[in-house]
Amino acid sequence: MVALLRSVHVGRPEYAAWAASLERTAIRRRQVDGPVRATALGLAGDRVAHPDIHGGLDMAVYAFAREDYDRWGEQLGREVPDGLFGENFTTQGIDVNEALIGEQWRIGGALFEISKVRIPCQTFKGRMGEAGFDDTGWLKRFTADQRPGPYLRVLEEGEVRAGDALHVVRRPGHGITVSHMFRALTTERELLPDLLRIDGLAWSVRHHVLRSTLG
Repeated sequence: MVALLRSVHVGRPEYAAWAASLERTAIRRRQVDGPVRATALGLAGDRVAHPDIHGGLDMAVYAFAREDYDRWGEQLGREVPDGLFGENFTTQGIDVNEALIGEQWRIGGALFEISKVRIPCQTFKGRMGEAGFDDTGWLKRFTADQRPGPYLRVLEEGEVRAGDALHVVRRPGHGITVSHMFRALTTERELLPDLLRIDGLAWSVRHHVLRSTLG
């Protein structure tokens, strides 16, 4: 199967009782049918509620795979629609969690680079409950699955749209996948030093690794 961008989603901050202590969230994104410009700070029309912890150059775009939604649908007992987890890009035909940190994707007129991984939060749990899914132990369940989906940097700005092919144009040689980074940051902290092998490692991740390993 050819890898492609299945759907594109943007959102705006809104007040929500289920957004935990943050009170505002943009996780409830809507699907966009036409072209959308990808910029260094994210997709045109997309906003984050708390720029101190979301967004920025290293978290400009979040991607999640349709194949992983299908697996969750089997576990949850009903179909999980594109965009429910708050991603900007729903992909198809590529295992985004076995992609490498620093891997580059050409989609439409833009070039993206995998930079970080999604760490689940209480607002994510609240979103699942708000959408009618069983959110019991959701953060532990999502973490145990070890397939969080990546955040992307925008290296070259340009327009993208649903249906665009996704071409992998660069794969670095360090071997650190999205799932590997996620395990290092969550359940297998002994893997943290591995992340220092990544050229261009996101500053926030490097800081976390050094603080955790050097004290």
